[in-house]
Amino acid sequence: MADPVHIELWLYPALTLLTVFSGFVDAVAGGGGLITVPVMLSTGLPPHAVLGTNKVQGICGTLMATFRYHRAGLFSFRANAPTAAVVFLGALAGSLAIQRLSADVLKLVVPVLLIGVALYTVFSPSMTDHDRKAHLNDRGFLPVGAGVGFYDGFFGPGAGQFFATTLVALRGMGLTRATGLAKFLNASSNLASIIVFTIGGQALWLLGLSMGVGAMTGAWIGSHFATRFGARMIRPLLVIVSIGLTMRLIWGWFAP
Repeated sequence: MADPVHIELWLYPALTLLTVFSGFVDAVAGGGGLITVPVMLSTGLPPHAVLGTNKVQGICGTLMATFRYHRAGLFSFRANAPTAAVVFLGALAGSLAIQRLSADVLKLVVPVLLIGVALYTVFSPSMTDHDRKAHLNDRGFLPVGAGVGFYDGFFGPGAGQFFATTLVALRGMGLTRATGLAKFLNASSNLASIIVFTIGGQALWLLGLSMGVGAMTGAWIGSHFATRFGARMIRPLLVIVSIGLTMRLIWGWFAP
């Protein structure tokens, strides 16, 4: 069993305020972990506890965004339940695999994929709120969902962007609809990761739930703005977050 982690009291309000901002960003474009994980690591918390706790706060914000996007009529729980189930299983497999395998290869590959997301977002005429002809139906998208779910459980950075971009490119969804469904799928993959982290004693639940209050607040605001302004807001923020994640991962190559 892991040693108890000491958490200074000031971290609770400080990190909760931080997640208001990260929850806003995550609800609109994904990538909230780009903000929370480096800050949490800088406080001296153990890396395994940071990753597990970040999943706890993250799912709070993701569930709030999912609820708001569903209420706005952007997607159906019932119609997309099979995809969410496959994403859950993929993330569960990925979370178990990372316990035994190294993610070093992904650290090299993912920045390239994120730059691809940014370029696609900037130059593709599909990244609007208009639905287009789908290249894959619901069933055909299942392997893609499982793959992104596995990646989210195994490594994680950029999973929200990958969900949204593939839904636009392959399912023909408008960007705002794709963002809403991406939150539902992301909640499913986060749940699988939380189960694995919790079983391994790698989640600080009190801190995670405290931060989750901030994440839910930010997600409520972010999803409100996203449904109001649509692709005009989501598109530039998706590019910014994708480039930010890329820079963060590349910096990790050279950091001691």
